[in-house]
Amino acid sequence: MKNFKHNLALFVIGALLLALGALGGGWWAKRAAMAPVMNDQAAAGMAEKAPAQEKDKVLYWYDPMYPQQHFDKPGKSPFMDMQLVPKMADASTAGAGVKIDPVVLQNLGTRLAAVTRIPLSTQIEVTGIVGYNERDVAVVQNRVAGFVEHTWPLAPGDIVKAGQPLVEFLVPEWAAGQYELLALRATQDKGDAGLLAAARDRLRLMGMPEQLIREVEKSGTPRTRYTVSAPIGGLLQSLDVRPGMTVMAGQTLARINGLSSVWLDAAVPQAMAADVRTGGSAQVRIDGFPGEAISGRITAILPMLSDASRSLRVRVELPNRDGRLRPGLSAQVILAHTDQATALSVPTEAVIRTGKRTLVMVAGDAGHFIPVEVTLGREVNERTVILAGLEEGQQVVSSGQFLIDSEASLSGIMARNTGEAGAKSGAMSGTAPAALHEADATIKEIGKDEITLAHGPFPTLSMPSMTMAYPLAKPELVKGLKVGDKVRVGVRETDDGLIVEQLTKTGGNP
Repeated sequence: MKNFKHNLALFVIGALLLALGALGGGWWAKRAAMAPVMNDQAAAGMAEKAPAQEKDKVLYWYDPMYPQQHFDKPGKSPFMDMQLVPKMADASTAGAGVKIDPVVLQNLGTRLAAVTRIPLSTQIEVTGIVGYNERDVAVVQNRVAGFVEHTWPLAPGDIVKAGQPLVEFLVPEWAAGQYELLALRATQDKGDAGLLAAARDRLRLMGMPEQLIREVEKSGTPRTRYTVSAPIGGLLQSLDVRPGMTVMAGQTLARINGLSSVWLDAAVPQAMAADVRTGGSAQVRIDGFPGEAISGRITAILPMLSDASRSLRVRVELPNRDGRLRPGLSAQVILAHTDQATALSVPTEAVIRTGKRTLVMVAGDAGHFIPVEVTLGREVNERTVILAGLEEGQQVVSSGQFLIDSEASLSGIMARNTGEAGAKSGAMSGTAPAALHEADATIKEIGKDEITLAHGPFPTLSMPSMTMAYPLAKPELVKGLKVGDKVRVGVRETDDGLIVEQLTKTGGNP
């Protein structure tokens, strides 16, 4: 009886276990059948959330002035007293160009400017010095030997008028010729008219002025004294006679420079030489006459540059009817040149010069920016002419472009070459080579794959002097070099920072 009860209990327990197993198997089968559906839904949800999460992910923080240095958390840059900028995950996968957060652009005060056409008429502001008009010069000479009887109280530097008496001469040689002329006139009715004409010619050849000959014939009295007067008005530059002197024939007595017009020599930088044309207009302002502008014209461009200032000498002729313009006055000059042609231009501040290339940052859609290599022309009124690389109507960054250029370098975006700019700087494949940034340095330590340098500033990177370890592009670069050597280092920007591409020894330890 006891065994019967024990077996019955075991039977009941087994039945219950079988029932529970059946129920559990059905539930598990249902769960397994639903599992694929749940996995697909979860995967879809994760796929929708992944882009947003990836887009908001910050890869690292960096200083725009030193983009090669990465930081794992925000804060202030150890190099400059400015906040670090986040490098977003989507910045490297945004397609063409680099994308900058609009908030960052606003904080930096980034401005855009349009590529527009401007006339090539130019105005150059330079300085100049007023000088003599060397074409308006009178040299007074004596045509016959004589003695200085009297001089007027004049000295070099005085202003004289036309007809001003300068010196009175005694010429004894004229006496015989005048007596002969007067004798022939007295016997003119009985004599030959040809002899009278010959006597006049003889006096002319002896240097006697025509007016003085007529006065002698009219008065019938010989004249051995005569006065030399200034033929033109102007500045008396020299007066080389004094009473009692003996003067030889052909000797220079005085030199007079006219002042009815003056020359102004303007110094034009050689870079602007192509903008100056003979015949162009000029507006001159002199400090001594405030508020007055004197109009002149360019009469000559001298062929030689000034050795000291390496500037072009441009001659401007100015009227001086009232005689106020005196040689030696300094002036401000605006040289104008009118040209009917036009050219594309951008604000000069929008141009980025790396040392070997010239770039501008072109603004695209949705905060994207593309570095474009351009070929520059001349500067016209704070704008720079673009010869190749841009199209009219494009928007370029005129303020804050260096931050965007740093971001583009971090993202590995190469400057786009267009037209002549690409032809000049691109390789056979059409891709522009990365520019090397150079500085002087001293070797502090040489490692297997890196070198520690105490270097001066990199001007093209706006990077100050510092001591820092840099990776080597090739171990062979340090061959023959040792600690303490002075070198010229060339570095290239990469996604991982600066890398040494060139080391040229310039000096070393004794």
